[in-house]
Amino acid sequence: MQSESQIPIAAAKKRRFAVSLALFYSAVFAVSGTHLPFFPVWLKAIGIDAAWIGLINALPAITRFTTLPQVTAFAEKRHAIRAAMMVSVLATAIGLTAVGLQQQPLALFLIYALTCMMWTPTMPLTDAYALRGVARYGLDYGPLRLWGSAAFAAGSLACGYLVDVIAARDLIWVIVAWAVVAVLASLLLQPLDDVRHRTTERHAGKALLRDAGFWAVIASAALIQGSHVAYYTFSAINWQLHGISGLTIAGLWTLGVIAEIFVFALSPRFSLHPSTMIAIGGLSAVVRWIVTAHEPPLALLAIVQLGHGLTFGMTIVGTMNLLVQRVPAHQIARGQGYYAACNGLLGAATSIASGAIYARIGDGLYYVMAAMAGLGALVIWSARHRFTAHPHSAESGG
Repeated sequence: MQSESQIPIAAAKKRRFAVSLALFYSAVFAVSGTHLPFFPVWLKAIGIDAAWIGLINALPAITRFTTLPQVTAFAEKRHAIRAAMMVSVLATAIGLTAVGLQQQPLALFLIYALTCMMWTPTMPLTDAYALRGVARYGLDYGPLRLWGSAAFAAGSLACGYLVDVIAARDLIWVIVAWAVVAVLASLLLQPLDDVRHRTTERHAGKALLRDAGFWAVIASAALIQGSHVAYYTFSAINWQLHGISGLTIAGLWTLGVIAEIFVFALSPRFSLHPSTMIAIGGLSAVVRWIVTAHEPPLALLAIVQLGHGLTFGMTIVGTMNLLVQRVPAHQIARGQGYYAACNGLLGAATSIASGAIYARIGDGLYYVMAAMAGLGALVIWSARHRFTAHPHSAESGG
């Protein structure tokens, strides 16, 4: 039991951790908020065709299942998650600067590939750091994570405004600027004692991969999150072709993120089982993509965008809760790495295919995405009996 003199110190550490993590989440998601919707617009502005855009945008997903698991496992084994986060954002800022100086598709592809090797581990490392802090200080994940979503919306809106003010060829430098802010925010991250010190188990990763429940979680999440690929890659381009301004496009993205923020803020009050949350996210995505495929009027499109709170927010809350239940605390970074790798494998294939499919059938691509989301909902619903009892929790050693 803590003495009275220790309580203020513990409270101060808890507050510093929460504030510094919220700032880092904000900076990292500001990068994503400008990168996801407007990086394809920049690629198009410098003369990259749709097939190359699909291939280039597949690179983050590809690195998620190739280099990312090795990075997260190495950082966890070395007890260096915080240091890995700092190195990751620094290398990303340097890499994006180099990308901005390229215009030839092949050179851009190669440099962006190297950049993605360092950028893609940032989020699973940050989530692992956050979940360890949640266990250490008794915090809630959702309210911490919502600051990232808020920054995503702010970054997207700011970049959307700039699309109508500056040349599209200069958008890359807005992304670079936010990456530099992320580097500065990383310097404020607080050291965090390990929750467990058993990461040297030789077969820890194999044990996770033998857990059928773990596979069901990451497979369903990958299918539902992967169904967003068409939206992330081609929505801004397609909406521009329909005469929607850059600021309006940013506003549409922001509506979705606002709904996502509400879900994260309210998540501590949710009483639904996490598997049910994921199933709801998948079924909501089916409806969302079918409506989007019909080129709805702007007012209806705005309403549909609010569904992002369910298709993305509800899915990720359910996924994180199930991962905490299934994965021991001392393996959480490794578990996050496997989860991101599965997302990356399916996301890469979907992104590559989406470029060719979009070139042929345009908005019809969203029907394919609806089928993916429906399959994800079916997978998690079929496996729900596996989650009535779970072998691990954030508090158990396994």
